[in-house]
Amino acid sequence: MADASTSAEESESTGLNGISHAKTQRRKEIVTILGMLGDWARGFSRQNRESQKLAPGGQQSRPGRSLNRRQMSGVAITLFSAIIAAWAPIFGKIAYRTGVDPYTVVALRTTLAVALLWVIYLARWRAFIRIHWRNLLGCIGMGMVNGVGSLFYYTSLQRLDASLASLLYALYPIWVFIFLSSSGHTISRMAVGRLALGLIGLLLITGAGSTRLDSLGVMLMLASAAAYGWHLVLGQWILADVDSRTVTLYVLTTMAVVVSLARVMGGGPLVPISTPGWGAILSLAAVMAFSRLTMFAGLQRLGGAQTALLSITELLTTLLVAFVVLGERMSAPQWVGAAVLIVSVALVRREPGED
Repeated sequence: MADASTSAEESESTGLNGISHAKTQRRKEIVTILGMLGDWARGFSRQNRESQKLAPGGQQSRPGRSLNRRQMSGVAITLFSAIIAAWAPIFGKIAYRTGVDPYTVVALRTTLAVALLWVIYLARWRAFIRIHWRNLLGCIGMGMVNGVGSLFYYTSLQRLDASLASLLYALYPIWVFIFLSSSGHTISRMAVGRLALGLIGLLLITGAGSTRLDSLGVMLMLASAAAYGWHLVLGQWILADVDSRTVTLYVLTTMAVVVSLARVMGGGPLVPISTPGWGAILSLAAVMAFSRLTMFAGLQRLGGAQTALLSITELLTTLLVAFVVLGERMSAPQWVGAAVLIVSVALVRREPGED
């Protein structure tokens, strides 16, 4: 009788578009993967919903589970977040060209982003301002890690091309895998394969550049990627208990404090900022506010591993924008590397549904 019930359930899930929300009893059953969806964007959704919280020591994943609307929406949100965030290095380079130093850019960008969020929350999302003190401590930890990483990022960006900077930063999925594996999280073989394929693409692009590499800039960008990866892992655990909008607000508020203190302690003189400089900084603030809102929403639905792998699409957008807006050239091997990265991201449809 149980086998007949499972068969009927699978038939119904493949034959109806509007399936009801998963029941607690249904979530405990292992069903076969539904037929491949025709829409390419919706194919980016192979991820277990149970990956929202993985305590150190890990929990067992449930490979083979069918996709649900929440996971599919998480894929779309994560891809949208990556497209928004891809503009950050572009606006950062524009701000530098107007003579604004990195710490001033980071401090103003983050402070203005937080001010924008507080206005929105006070006007529309007051319920998401409340948070338990234990969860607040977790958000503060995330914000401190991300704040230091942000300082590394923009200092490095001053020394590197926007395209190369984004490529090095895109290595953060490696750190996510390392941190999750160390905490007992099981990484699927397909995810490891996709990561390896992505690294081949990165190698093709970075190895084909015609500009001389700045070793300090490269080191700082790699450190920034590690900080961002750890911040994603912390977020995966915290988001199991807290709404993503609440996490976004307090993580960015902490970041604003960290980078503002760094700017004040730096002791550099405050120089007038031109109109184009302010335009770039305001654009950075908007990019940060909305990309983080969407990124944490996607992280809550997908978990750290798949969010990191999907977010690599940020790189593709930055490459194209840097090519068009900043006049940075890409050689034939770099275009091949970009194509390899696309394949790496698209292979998420082959994921077995593990955390």
